[in-house]
Amino acid sequence: MILPRVTPQDAGLCPQRTERLLTVLRTEVARQRLPGAVAVIGRRGQLALCEAVGALDPAAGTPMSPDAIFRIYSMTKPIVSVAALMLMEQGELLLSDPVARYLPEYGKQQVASLVEGAVQLQPVRQPATVQDLLRHTAGLTYEFMGSAPVQRQYAQARIGSRERSNAIFAHELAALPLMFEPGTHWEYGRATDVLGRVVEVVSGQTLGQFLQTQVFAPLGMSETGFFVPPENHSRIAEPFARDPEGGVQMRVIDVRQPVALQSGGGGLASTAMDYARFLQFMLNRGELGGVRLLGSRTVDFMTTDHLGDIPVFGPASRTLLSPGHGFGLGFAVRKMLGVASMPGSPGSYHWGGMAGTTFFVDPAEDLFAILMLQAPNQREYYRLLFRNLVYAALDD
Repeated sequence: MILPRVTPQDAGLCPQRTERLLTVLRTEVARQRLPGAVAVIGRRGQLALCEAVGALDPAAGTPMSPDAIFRIYSMTKPIVSVAALMLMEQGELLLSDPVARYLPEYGKQQVASLVEGAVQLQPVRQPATVQDLLRHTAGLTYEFMGSAPVQRQYAQARIGSRERSNAIFAHELAALPLMFEPGTHWEYGRATDVLGRVVEVVSGQTLGQFLQTQVFAPLGMSETGFFVPPENHSRIAEPFARDPEGGVQMRVIDVRQPVALQSGGGGLASTAMDYARFLQFMLNRGELGGVRLLGSRTVDFMTTDHLGDIPVFGPASRTLLSPGHGFGLGFAVRKMLGVASMPGSPGSYHWGGMAGTTFFVDPAEDLFAILMLQAPNQREYYRLLFRNLVYAALDD
Protein backbone atom coordinates (compact mmCIF):
# COMPACT_ATOMS: atom_id res chain seq x y z
CA MET A 1 0.00 0.00 0.00
CA ILE A 2 1.42 3.40 -1.02
CA LEU A 3 -0.31 5.31 1.79
CA PRO A 4 -0.79 3.09 4.86
CA ARG A 5 -3.74 4.06 7.05
CA VAL A 6 -2.83 5.21 10.56
CA THR A 7 -4.65 6.91 13.40
CA PRO A 8 -4.59 10.71 13.38
CA GLN A 9 -2.46 10.60 16.54
CA ASP A 10 0.19 8.46 14.81
CA ALA A 11 0.48 11.15 12.13
CA GLY A 12 0.84 14.00 14.63
CA LEU A 13 -2.80 15.10 14.52
CA CYS A 14 -5.05 15.61 17.51
CA PRO A 15 -7.81 12.95 17.37
CA GLN A 16 -10.45 15.27 18.86
CA ARG A 17 -9.62 18.12 16.48
CA THR A 18 -9.58 15.75 13.51
CA GLU A 19 -13.03 14.54 14.54
CA ARG A 20 -14.13 18.17 14.89
CA LEU A 21 -13.25 18.69 11.22
CA LEU A 22 -15.69 15.92 10.31
CA THR A 23 -18.32 17.26 12.73
CA VAL A 24 -18.17 20.67 11.06
CA LEU A 25 -18.62 19.10 7.63
CA ARG A 26 -21.53 16.97 8.87
CA THR A 27 -23.13 20.10 10.32
CA GLU A 28 -22.87 21.78 6.91
CA VAL A 29 -24.59 18.73 5.40
CA ALA A 30 -27.34 18.88 8.04
CA ARG A 31 -27.88 22.56 7.20
CA GLN A 32 -28.31 21.50 3.57
CA ARG A 33 -25.54 23.84 2.43
CA LEU A 34 -23.24 20.97 1.42
CA PRO A 35 -24.47 17.87 -0.45
CA GLY A 36 -21.56 15.67 0.61
CA ALA A 37 -17.79 15.49 0.70
CA VAL A 38 -14.71 13.29 1.05
CA ALA A 39 -11.91 14.65 3.25
CA VAL A 40 -8.36 13.29 3.10
CA ILE A 41 -5.28 14.18 5.16
CA GLY A 42 -1.91 12.62 4.39
CA ARG A 43 1.13 13.17 6.60
CA ARG A 44 4.61 11.63 6.75
CA GLY A 45 3.70 9.26 3.92
CA GLN A 46 0.69 7.94 5.80
CA LEU A 47 -3.07 8.40 5.51
CA ALA A 48 -4.37 10.02 8.69
CA LEU A 49 -7.91 10.68 7.43
CA CYS A 50 -10.14 9.48 4.57
CA GLU A 51 -13.79 9.96 5.43
CA ALA A 52 -17.00 10.56 3.51
CA VAL A 53 -19.90 12.68 4.78
CA GLY A 54 -23.34 13.50 3.36
CA ALA A 55 -24.79 12.41 0.05
CA LEU A 56 -23.15 11.28 -3.18
CA ASP A 57 -26.31 12.30 -5.07
CA PRO A 58 -28.59 14.55 -3.01
CA ALA A 59 -31.52 14.01 -5.42
CA ALA A 60 -31.38 10.23 -4.94
CA GLY A 61 -30.27 10.32 -1.32
CA THR A 62 -27.33 8.01 -2.07
CA PRO A 63 -24.74 8.23 0.73
CA MET A 64 -21.30 9.60 -0.11
CA SER A 65 -18.53 7.02 -0.26
CA PRO A 66 -14.73 7.44 -0.06
CA ASP A 67 -14.39 6.08 -3.62
CA ALA A 68 -16.77 8.67 -5.11
CA ILE A 69 -15.77 10.21 -8.45
CA PHE A 70 -15.66 14.01 -8.70
CA ARG A 71 -15.32 16.51 -11.53
CA ILE A 72 -12.06 18.11 -10.46
CA TYR A 73 -12.03 20.92 -13.05
CA SER A 74 -8.86 23.03 -12.52
CA MET A 75 -7.19 20.41 -10.33
CA THR A 76 -6.46 19.01 -13.82
CA LYS A 77 -3.95 21.82 -14.31
CA PRO A 78 -1.22 20.59 -11.93
CA ILE A 79 -1.34 17.13 -13.55
CA VAL A 80 -0.96 18.54 -17.08
CA SER A 81 1.81 20.83 -15.82
CA VAL A 82 3.66 17.73 -14.56
CA ALA A 83 3.22 16.16 -18.01
CA ALA A 84 4.82 19.20 -19.67
CA LEU A 85 7.73 19.18 -17.20
CA MET A 86 8.26 15.46 -17.90
CA LEU A 87 8.69 16.33 -21.58
CA MET A 88 11.11 19.08 -20.60
CA GLU A 89 13.17 16.57 -18.61
CA GLN A 90 13.21 14.24 -21.63
CA GLY A 91 14.72 16.99 -23.77
CA GLU A 92 11.58 17.34 -25.88
CA LEU A 93 10.90 20.99 -25.08
CA LEU A 94 12.33 24.05 -23.32
CA LEU A 95 10.26 26.33 -21.12
CA SER A 96 11.85 29.28 -22.93
CA ASP A 97 10.56 28.00 -26.29
CA PRO A 98 7.91 30.18 -27.91
CA VAL A 99 4.54 28.43 -28.02
CA ALA A 100 4.65 29.01 -31.78
CA ARG A 101 7.47 26.47 -32.09
CA TYR A 102 4.85 23.77 -31.45
CA LEU A 103 1.67 25.62 -32.48
CA PRO A 104 2.62 27.89 -35.41
CA GLU A 105 -0.67 29.82 -35.25
CA TYR A 106 0.56 31.36 -31.98
CA GLY A 107 3.27 33.20 -33.92
CA LYS A 108 0.76 35.74 -35.23
CA GLN A 109 -1.04 36.75 -32.05
CA GLN A 110 -2.30 40.26 -31.47
CA VAL A 111 -2.91 42.24 -28.29
CA ALA A 112 -6.11 44.18 -27.75
CA SER A 113 -5.91 47.65 -26.20
CA LEU A 114 -8.51 50.35 -25.67
CA VAL A 115 -7.66 53.61 -27.40
CA GLU A 116 -10.23 56.40 -26.90
CA GLY A 117 -12.93 53.81 -26.23
CA ALA A 118 -12.17 51.71 -29.31
CA VAL A 119 -10.38 48.36 -29.35
CA GLN A 120 -7.17 48.39 -31.34
CA LEU A 121 -5.09 45.32 -32.20
CA GLN A 122 -1.32 45.29 -32.38
CA PRO A 123 1.12 42.42 -32.96
CA VAL A 124 2.71 41.07 -29.78
CA ARG A 125 6.16 42.42 -29.00
CA GLN A 126 7.30 39.29 -27.16
CA PRO A 127 5.69 35.95 -28.10
CA ALA A 128 4.32 33.75 -25.31
CA THR A 129 6.58 30.94 -24.13
CA VAL A 130 5.83 27.51 -22.66
CA GLN A 131 6.71 28.99 -19.25
CA ASP A 132 4.06 31.68 -19.82
CA LEU A 133 1.47 28.94 -20.38
CA LEU A 134 2.53 27.16 -17.18
CA ARG A 135 2.40 30.29 -15.00
CA HIS A 136 -0.63 32.00 -16.67
CA THR A 137 1.25 34.98 -18.08
CA ALA A 138 0.54 34.21 -21.77
CA GLY A 139 -2.05 36.97 -22.24
CA LEU A 140 -4.96 34.52 -22.22
CA THR A 141 -8.08 34.73 -20.05
CA TYR A 142 -11.35 32.96 -19.30
CA GLU A 143 -14.62 34.24 -20.76
CA PHE A 144 -16.28 34.02 -17.31
CA MET A 145 -13.59 36.13 -15.60
CA GLY A 146 -15.08 39.45 -16.70
CA SER A 147 -16.70 41.42 -19.50
CA ALA A 148 -13.72 43.03 -21.22
CA PRO A 149 -13.88 43.08 -25.04
CA VAL A 150 -11.53 40.08 -25.32
CA GLN A 151 -13.58 38.09 -22.81
CA ARG A 152 -16.74 38.88 -24.78
CA GLN A 153 -15.01 37.59 -27.92
CA TYR A 154 -14.17 34.36 -26.11
CA ALA A 155 -17.83 33.99 -25.17
CA GLN A 156 -19.08 34.79 -28.67
CA ALA A 157 -16.70 32.20 -30.13
CA ARG A 158 -17.96 29.64 -27.55
CA ILE A 159 -14.31 28.96 -26.86
CA GLY A 160 -15.27 26.85 -23.87
CA SER A 161 -17.17 24.34 -26.01
CA ARG A 162 -16.17 20.75 -25.35
CA GLU A 163 -17.21 19.78 -28.91
CA ARG A 164 -13.91 20.87 -30.50
CA SER A 165 -10.78 18.73 -30.48
CA ASN A 166 -7.76 20.11 -28.66
CA ALA A 167 -6.18 20.91 -32.03
CA ILE A 168 -9.19 22.90 -33.30
CA PHE A 169 -9.63 24.62 -29.93
CA ALA A 170 -6.00 25.76 -29.83
CA HIS A 171 -6.15 26.97 -33.43
CA GLU A 172 -9.33 29.00 -32.90
CA LEU A 173 -8.11 30.49 -29.62
CA ALA A 174 -4.89 31.68 -31.31
CA ALA A 175 -6.98 33.83 -33.67
CA LEU A 176 -8.57 35.74 -30.77
CA PRO A 177 -6.76 38.78 -29.35
CA LEU A 178 -4.74 38.67 -26.14
CA MET A 179 -5.67 40.59 -23.00
CA PHE A 180 -2.09 41.88 -22.55
CA GLU A 181 1.47 41.39 -23.73
CA PRO A 182 2.79 37.95 -22.75
CA GLY A 183 5.00 37.96 -19.68
CA THR A 184 3.65 41.24 -18.29
CA HIS A 185 0.67 40.18 -16.11
CA TRP A 186 -0.80 37.15 -14.34
CA GLU A 187 -4.33 36.39 -15.53
CA TYR A 188 -5.98 33.05 -14.91
CA GLY A 189 -7.18 31.62 -18.19
CA ARG A 190 -7.10 28.96 -20.87
CA ALA A 191 -3.32 28.66 -20.90
CA THR A 192 -3.25 25.08 -19.56
CA ASP A 193 -5.72 24.01 -22.26
CA VAL A 194 -3.17 25.28 -24.80
CA LEU A 195 -0.40 23.54 -22.85
CA GLY A 196 -2.37 20.30 -23.20
CA ARG A 197 -2.25 20.74 -26.97
CA VAL A 198 1.52 21.35 -26.79
CA VAL A 199 1.85 18.04 -24.93
CA GLU A 200 -0.07 16.35 -27.76
CA VAL A 201 2.12 17.83 -30.49
CA VAL A 202 5.38 17.03 -28.71
CA SER A 203 4.40 13.51 -27.62
CA GLY A 204 2.46 12.45 -30.73
CA GLN A 205 -0.38 11.21 -28.50
CA THR A 206 -3.70 12.64 -27.44
CA LEU A 207 -3.53 14.33 -24.06
CA GLY A 208 -5.65 11.55 -22.56
CA GLN A 209 -3.35 8.85 -23.94
CA PHE A 210 -0.23 10.60 -22.68
CA LEU A 211 -1.62 11.12 -19.20
CA GLN A 212 -2.88 7.55 -19.03
CA THR A 213 0.36 5.89 -20.09
CA GLN A 214 2.92 8.31 -18.63
CA VAL A 215 1.25 9.59 -15.43
CA PHE A 216 -1.86 7.71 -14.29
CA ALA A 217 -0.70 4.14 -14.88
CA PRO A 218 2.75 4.66 -13.30
CA LEU A 219 1.22 6.39 -10.25
CA GLY A 220 -1.63 3.88 -9.87
CA MET A 221 -4.30 6.54 -10.57
CA SER A 222 -6.64 3.97 -12.10
CA GLU A 223 -9.84 6.02 -11.73
CA THR A 224 -8.75 9.35 -13.21
CA GLY A 225 -9.61 10.32 -16.78
CA PHE A 226 -11.49 12.62 -19.12
CA PHE A 227 -14.66 10.52 -18.84
CA VAL A 228 -16.09 7.93 -16.47
CA PRO A 229 -16.85 4.48 -17.93
CA PRO A 230 -20.44 3.19 -17.55
CA GLU A 231 -19.62 0.68 -14.81
CA ASN A 232 -18.58 3.58 -12.54
CA HIS A 233 -21.43 6.00 -13.25
CA SER A 234 -23.14 5.09 -9.97
CA ARG A 235 -20.15 6.55 -8.09
CA ILE A 236 -20.24 10.04 -9.64
CA ALA A 237 -20.85 12.75 -7.03
CA GLU A 238 -23.53 15.31 -7.90
CA PRO A 239 -24.29 18.84 -6.70
CA PHE A 240 -27.62 20.13 -5.49
CA ALA A 241 -30.07 20.81 -8.33
CA ARG A 242 -30.51 24.33 -6.91
CA ASP A 243 -28.04 26.55 -5.10
CA PRO A 244 -28.89 26.31 -1.38
CA GLU A 245 -28.25 30.04 -0.99
CA GLY A 246 -30.53 31.05 -3.86
CA GLY A 247 -27.89 31.95 -6.43
CA VAL A 248 -27.71 30.76 -10.02
CA GLN A 249 -26.47 27.19 -9.82
CA MET A 250 -23.51 26.47 -12.11
CA ARG A 251 -24.08 23.56 -14.46
CA VAL A 252 -21.36 20.95 -14.07
CA ILE A 253 -19.84 19.14 -17.02
CA ASP A 254 -21.10 15.73 -18.07
CA VAL A 255 -18.29 13.21 -17.52
CA ARG A 256 -20.34 10.15 -18.50
CA GLN A 257 -19.45 10.31 -22.18
CA PRO A 258 -16.18 11.00 -24.02
CA VAL A 259 -16.03 14.49 -25.52
CA ALA A 260 -13.85 15.95 -28.28
CA LEU A 261 -12.03 18.40 -25.99
CA GLN A 262 -9.67 16.78 -23.51
CA SER A 263 -9.32 19.94 -21.48
CA GLY A 264 -5.89 20.27 -19.89
CA GLY A 265 -7.27 23.12 -17.85
CA GLY A 266 -10.36 21.49 -16.43
CA GLY A 267 -11.57 18.22 -17.91
CA LEU A 268 -10.60 15.42 -15.55
CA ALA A 269 -12.68 13.36 -13.16
CA SER A 270 -10.95 11.65 -10.25
CA THR A 271 -11.31 10.20 -6.76
CA ALA A 272 -9.90 11.48 -3.49
CA MET A 273 -7.50 8.54 -3.23
CA ASP A 274 -6.27 8.86 -6.82
CA TYR A 275 -5.51 12.52 -6.21
CA ALA A 276 -3.89 11.60 -2.89
CA ARG A 277 -1.43 9.44 -4.84
CA PHE A 278 -0.63 12.40 -7.09
CA LEU A 279 -0.05 14.72 -4.12
CA GLN A 280 2.11 12.18 -2.30
CA PHE A 281 4.14 11.93 -5.52
CA MET A 282 4.57 15.73 -5.40
CA LEU A 283 5.37 15.69 -1.67
CA ASN A 284 7.98 12.98 -2.39
CA ARG A 285 9.49 15.40 -4.93
CA GLY A 286 8.69 13.39 -8.06
CA GLU A 287 8.52 9.76 -6.94
CA LEU A 288 5.90 7.33 -5.68
CA GLY A 289 6.27 3.65 -4.82
CA GLY A 290 9.66 3.39 -6.46
CA VAL A 291 8.47 5.07 -9.69
CA ARG A 292 10.11 8.42 -10.47
CA LEU A 293 8.41 10.63 -13.05
CA LEU A 294 10.19 13.92 -12.27
CA GLY A 295 13.54 14.85 -10.82
CA SER A 296 13.42 16.24 -7.29
CA ARG A 297 14.88 19.59 -8.36
CA THR A 298 12.23 19.91 -11.07
CA VAL A 299 9.48 19.56 -8.47
CA ASP A 300 11.21 22.22 -6.35
CA PHE A 301 11.36 24.42 -9.46
CA MET A 302 7.65 23.89 -10.21
CA THR A 303 6.53 24.73 -6.71
CA THR A 304 8.38 28.01 -6.24
CA ASP A 305 7.14 31.44 -7.30
CA HIS A 306 7.62 32.22 -11.00
CA LEU A 307 5.96 35.64 -11.02
CA GLY A 308 8.44 37.80 -9.13
CA ASP A 309 7.26 41.37 -9.71
CA ILE A 310 4.74 40.46 -12.43
CA PRO A 311 1.41 41.98 -11.30
CA VAL A 312 -1.98 40.27 -11.24
CA PHE A 313 -4.17 41.56 -14.07
CA GLY A 314 -7.90 41.65 -13.32
CA PRO A 315 -10.10 41.74 -10.22
CA ALA A 316 -11.31 38.16 -10.77
CA SER A 317 -7.73 36.88 -10.87
CA ARG A 318 -6.93 38.80 -7.69
CA THR A 319 -9.62 36.82 -5.86
CA LEU A 320 -7.87 33.57 -6.91
CA LEU A 321 -4.32 34.48 -5.90
CA SER A 322 -4.42 35.24 -2.19
CA PRO A 323 -2.18 37.97 -0.73
CA GLY A 324 1.24 36.64 0.17
CA HIS A 325 1.15 34.14 -2.69
CA GLY A 326 2.86 33.87 -6.04
CA PHE A 327 2.32 31.30 -8.77
CA GLY A 328 4.61 28.48 -9.81
CA LEU A 329 4.26 26.10 -12.76
CA GLY A 330 0.71 24.89 -12.12
CA PHE A 331 0.20 25.88 -8.47
CA ALA A 332 -0.33 28.91 -6.26
CA VAL A 333 2.73 29.13 -3.98
CA ARG A 334 2.86 30.67 -0.51
CA LYS A 335 5.70 33.17 -0.07
CA MET A 336 5.32 34.14 3.60
CA LEU A 337 3.66 32.99 6.78
CA GLY A 338 1.39 35.98 7.24
CA VAL A 339 -0.62 38.31 4.97
CA ALA A 340 -3.01 35.67 3.60
CA SER A 341 -6.29 35.03 5.43
CA MET A 342 -5.58 31.30 5.69
CA PRO A 343 -2.86 29.38 7.54
CA GLY A 344 0.04 27.62 5.83
CA SER A 345 3.82 27.42 5.76
CA PRO A 346 6.02 29.36 3.34
CA GLY A 347 6.63 27.04 0.39
CA SER A 348 3.25 25.36 0.59
CA TYR A 349 1.26 25.19 -2.62
CA HIS A 350 -2.37 24.67 -3.57
CA TRP A 351 -5.13 24.90 -6.14
CA GLY A 352 -8.78 23.94 -6.56
CA GLY A 353 -11.53 23.22 -9.05
CA MET A 354 -14.60 25.22 -10.03
CA ALA A 355 -17.07 22.63 -8.71
CA GLY A 356 -15.57 22.84 -5.23
CA THR A 357 -12.66 20.39 -5.00
CA THR A 358 -9.48 21.71 -3.36
CA PHE A 359 -6.05 20.60 -2.14
CA PHE A 360 -2.94 21.95 -0.52
CA VAL A 361 0.54 20.52 0.03
CA ASP A 362 2.79 21.73 2.87
CA PRO A 363 6.32 20.28 2.53
CA ALA A 364 7.45 21.91 5.80
CA GLU A 365 4.82 19.85 7.64
CA ASP A 366 5.16 16.78 5.36
CA LEU A 367 1.43 17.22 4.82
CA PHE A 368 -1.20 17.25 2.11
CA ALA A 369 -4.96 17.57 2.38
CA ILE A 370 -7.81 17.17 -0.11
CA LEU A 371 -11.47 18.13 0.12
CA MET A 372 -13.62 16.68 -2.64
CA LEU A 373 -17.12 18.09 -3.05
CA GLN A 374 -19.48 19.33 -5.76
CA ALA A 375 -20.81 22.65 -4.44
CA PRO A 376 -19.73 25.24 -7.04
CA ASN A 377 -21.18 28.38 -5.46
CA GLN A 378 -19.85 27.61 -1.98
CA ARG A 379 -16.36 26.57 -3.05
CA GLU A 380 -14.42 29.52 -1.62
CA TYR A 381 -16.04 29.17 1.80
CA TYR A 382 -15.29 25.45 2.08
CA ARG A 383 -11.70 25.85 0.89
CA LEU A 384 -10.92 28.29 3.69
CA LEU A 385 -12.94 26.37 6.26
CA PHE A 386 -11.17 23.10 5.46
CA ARG A 387 -7.72 24.69 5.50
CA ASN A 388 -8.35 26.21 8.95
CA LEU A 389 -9.62 22.92 10.36
CA VAL A 390 -6.70 20.86 9.03
CA TYR A 391 -4.04 23.16 10.47
CA ALA A 392 -5.94 23.33 13.76
CA ALA A 393 -5.63 19.53 14.00
CA LEU A 394 -1.81 19.49 13.83
CA ASP A 395 -0.61 18.53 17.29
CA ASP A 396 3.16 18.15 17.35
